[in-house]
Amino acid sequence: MEEKKIDIQSIIGFILIGGILIWMLYTNSLEQPIEETSTPATTEEVTTPSNTNQLANQNNATAPATDSAAIAQAQSRLGAFGYSATLPSAEDNITVLENDVLRLEVANKGGYIEEAVLKNYKTYDSIPVYLVKDGNARFNLNFTTTDGRTLDTENLYFEPSISKNGENQVLSMKLKISDNEFLEYRYSLKPGDYMMDFNIRSQGLASTFNTSQPINLDWQLKGYRHSKSISYENKYTVLGYEYEGDKYDDLGHGEDQETDQDVSYIAFKQHFFSSILLTDTPFKTTKFTSKNLVEDEEIDTVYTKAFTANIPLELQGGELNYNMNWYYGPTDYKILKDYDRNLDEIVPLGWGIFGWINKYVFIPFFGFLSSVLPSYGIAIIVMTIVVRIVLSPVTYKSYLSQAKMKVLRPEINEINEKYKDNAMKKQQETMKLYSKAGASPMSGCLPALMQIPIFYALFQFFPSAFQLRQKSFLWADDLSSYDVIAELPFHIPFYGEHVSLFPILASVAIFIYMQMTTGQSMQANQQPGMPNMKFLMYLSPIMMLFFFNNYASGLSLYYFTSNLITIGIMLVIKHVIVDEDKIHAKIQANKAKPKKQNRFTRKMQEMMEQAEEQQKRNKK
Repeated sequence: MEEKKIDIQSIIGFILIGGILIWMLYTNSLEQPIEETSTPATTEEVTTPSNTNQLANQNNATAPATDSAAIAQAQSRLGAFGYSATLPSAEDNITVLENDVLRLEVANKGGYIEEAVLKNYKTYDSIPVYLVKDGNARFNLNFTTTDGRTLDTENLYFEPSISKNGENQVLSMKLKISDNEFLEYRYSLKPGDYMMDFNIRSQGLASTFNTSQPINLDWQLKGYRHSKSISYENKYTVLGYEYEGDKYDDLGHGEDQETDQDVSYIAFKQHFFSSILLTDTPFKTTKFTSKNLVEDEEIDTVYTKAFTANIPLELQGGELNYNMNWYYGPTDYKILKDYDRNLDEIVPLGWGIFGWINKYVFIPFFGFLSSVLPSYGIAIIVMTIVVRIVLSPVTYKSYLSQAKMKVLRPEINEINEKYKDNAMKKQQETMKLYSKAGASPMSGCLPALMQIPIFYALFQFFPSAFQLRQKSFLWADDLSSYDVIAELPFHIPFYGEHVSLFPILASVAIFIYMQMTTGQSMQANQQPGMPNMKFLMYLSPIMMLFFFNNYASGLSLYYFTSNLITIGIMLVIKHVIVDEDKIHAKIQANKAKPKKQNRFTRKMQEMMEQAEEQQKRNKK
């Protein structure tokens, strides 16, 4: 086999050709005048790469002026996409798109947003809120050409051209083969809006794309930490998406992977801020991955989770043509709802009736209160008072049931003592007593069950209320995060390394409430050999103390206020409204009256009597 030798002449030839090409590009850029671009009918102003910064930002560099004919000539000689790094536009420059709420930097290399900052918000440590910065995001098209090359757009250089369409700033990023053959990313940013139009299209590339291989769009993002409690923020940091019309799902509660069809938007949600890609043409299939990056909550971590969306794109007539939108902004229910794109599903308000209560009751009511009251803390207290007043009839029913059971307690104890060796007979006589007296243990449980949807809805509402973010009240500097009255020199598992006062106050209030409502009955119902039920009365407030120490102080403020009001209402009911002597007299009168049993009670009694007879026969 013939040995391959280095061809010195070929090397010299390549060097000479390269030198001539560089000299041609250099002289073309210096000697040929730049022609003014005529203004299209739909555009007020078109800016070439040389004066891009004058429209976007005077302090940032952009791509140098280049002659399109020279670029086309050079690319045709150098093999189109594969050699774009040698073209005059191949400089690591950026173009700025900016309005009064959002600032975006788009890089020539890759044509993608390399920095996105929300201008009106700060992190917990007073740093601007960046959603994209320092390489934490990736946006890449991977495709194969008909001559067998596999290309990644993130490694290729796009030519920027910025213009104005009405009040909108429009940035066209083109990866060119020639003036009529290119791949384009087109951004259009409106004034005062977090949502911009974004298009991916190709022209003249039908013979360039290898249609036997997929064109994959790969979008990735590592979410920056923005909140004081990284564990709390991470809990609400998820990858959400809409698919098959209006179905919504999310993942991110661990290391998750999912594939779904007909995806119409993808949201990388970082608790209070989101990066969302929406498409008019649903993606036929999308593979999602989510990875938790917080290995140890005690370590000061930069990122929370890593999200990936891998999307095979489809050609139309041999070309790419996707009309999309991009949102970089707050996860604010009202803002997202106003877009009418089902984006409000990203805000976790609870499923079923819980979400309905939040959407149609608490969100509008709290929005009204916060607009007329001097602080959000006072708005929480006023909303709590209103909720407790609305639920006061339920509280009254619950307390009345407890009062009846308290009056009947001596008679129940007599039955327990009389039939202590006959559980069936004891149960039978107890039911007869309840029926004659018009009392039932369940009548106290049902009112409590009716309050569960309200409590759960509010449990979902406060952590998702963007309005509470960085709003202070009393000693709490941020109602959307935990309050701090003392820093601990060590870390307590499940509790943290700080002391929050609102959870302590809420736990004390819950303990007092439980003492009033269940303390006596727990002690009276204590059975030999059973666990000490009184211990549960202490365990519940302690568990809440640990659970809420890292939660939003607004939620703890609500529970503290709610339990205080409930205690007050119950004291009024006990000492003003409900008279236990009258209840006792009424029960005795009910017992004296012949009481007609309903069908269910009668059937239950018959079944118990039959069981008792069967038990007697078995003993014989």
